[in-house]
Amino acid sequence: MNRQLLFNIFRYNPQDPESAPHLERFALDESDAMTLHLALTRIREEQDPSLQFDFCCRAGVCGSCGMVINGRPGLACRVATRDLPDEITLLPLPVFQLVGDLSVDTGSWFRDMYDATESWIHTRELFDPAKPEKRMDNALAESIHELDRCVECGCCVAACATARLRPDFLGAAGLNRVARFRADPRDERTDRDYYEIIGNDLGIFGCMGLLACEDVCPQHLPLRNRLGFLRRKMGVTALKQFFGK
Repeated sequence: MNRQLLFNIFRYNPQDPESAPHLERFALDESDAMTLHLALTRIREEQDPSLQFDFCCRAGVCGSCGMVINGRPGLACRVATRDLPDEITLLPLPVFQLVGDLSVDTGSWFRDMYDATESWIHTRELFDPAKPEKRMDNALAESIHELDRCVECGCCVAACATARLRPDFLGAAGLNRVARFRADPRDERTDRDYYEIIGNDLGIFGCMGLLACEDVCPQHLPLRNRLGFLRRKMGVTALKQFFGK
């Protein structure tokens, strides 16, 4: 016999002056292979059409359905209800601007992060569409792709203690983005150039090293290794600048 699940869902519409933040309870019979996304869809279709939450691909690729699930950031489409207790509490991701209920605006945060990290290839070489593409070692291309698998769900940012205290902190998503371009041989920036971007408390030196970001990353990105690598590189760069080398 399938369980009956109890959902405590955060409700609040910041556009409505009469709305107040609160938890609303919903009961739902569990079905086979149910994910949180399917459960929320049923609640919206069968019980409350005003419930707000985000989704797009339903396959863990778009990163839209990030939320705090029983205290842990995750993707609703990737979490099966069979792995959760009978009572489930769902909250919007912190740090990001709340749109309503479980929906947050991650897009504005990521656009600002891309601007802050100058997230594009920096090169003095003029583009010639007639020239063949530059060849790249396959192992190097795979290592860059590994860092490029971020789906921008915001879970790592929501789990970050520094980001909770400082909304202008780049977070693991921003630092991973820097690591991706530093590994790319087409980008001509030096470590000193990167130091100007992340060599401060808003960048790599603001990281507390708690690594909750890696714990909750749905893509299992190697954030611990990349953040440690950047910290060492930026530390060496700071020393070189201090001693005038």
